[in-house]
Amino acid sequence: MTRVVFLLVPRLHLLDLAGPAQVFSTAADLGHGYELGYVAGQEDVPSAQGVRLRAETVWPELCPDDLVLVPGWRAPTLRGHPGVGADLAERLAEHHARGGTVASVCAGADALGRAGLLDGRRCTTHHELQDELAARYPKATVVRDVLFVIDDRVVTSAGIASGIDLALHLIAGRHGPGVAARIARTMVVYARRNGEERQASAMLRHRAHLSDVVHRVQDLIDARFTQRLTLADLAASAGVSERTLTRLFGRATGMTPLRYQQVLRLERADHLIGQGATVEAAARAVGFQDARMLRRLRSRPLPGAS
Repeated sequence: MTRVVFLLVPRLHLLDLAGPAQVFSTAADLGHGYELGYVAGQEDVPSAQGVRLRAETVWPELCPDDLVLVPGWRAPTLRGHPGVGADLAERLAEHHARGGTVASVCAGADALGRAGLLDGRRCTTHHELQDELAARYPKATVVRDVLFVIDDRVVTSAGIASGIDLALHLIAGRHGPGVAARIARTMVVYARRNGEERQASAMLRHRAHLSDVVHRVQDLIDARFTQRLTLADLAASAGVSERTLTRLFGRATGMTPLRYQQVLRLERADHLIGQGATVEAAARAVGFQDARMLRRLRSRPLPGAS
């Protein structure tokens, strides 16, 4: 069981909290073992939108697999809000020092800065706060125009809704892109990636259509893209003929179901290689028998990529 603990700060933005919480809650509903908790310096926490929230003041026992996430808050400037005190900042620093992951949404990056976790690391925040964050923490490298940045278990994201993108990316890293895509589809949002990879992944580029048949087949491919999938099996899952599926899938995505599966394999393999895996290991991890097919696919442009 992985704990996801949200550190609530007065005048927090509800979507900064609710977006990531919904992602991890949906993952738990799907059987992926997440337990959500909410802590603060006080039991009663006012939100920027007027709803008052209740939180625990006693922290649960955390282990390195657990995540602590700080939602952002409303303030014209970072200096115009008290943020987190020294005791809470120390909690963040301790969790990271013990091997845990610490994350923030929007102005929540200031809490990580106060904990000393931004020094020597790359980070980001809401575009209106980037200059001030850079000035407050000159040892940090503020990355602009990205959704989120991950640097040595310190995860920072841009404004408001980007917390959903951050949470989906963390889910994809732990459980694979198929699980992240299923959660995104349940939430009726797109799965996205960080600025160092393609922000418009296959799950974004080829989902902007209205065919329920094709979406159902894509859901199946997303969940099982490392396995052998025949056109007959895919057509049967959607209740249509192979010919009809090929026609509908091509009209909606511009490619065949097999090519779509290859694109998912290729993007996942590129991610693994970027994390240090060999081409051979990445090829086997995504379902290829060896690296030859992966090398051929990597030499071709991805459909719909710009």
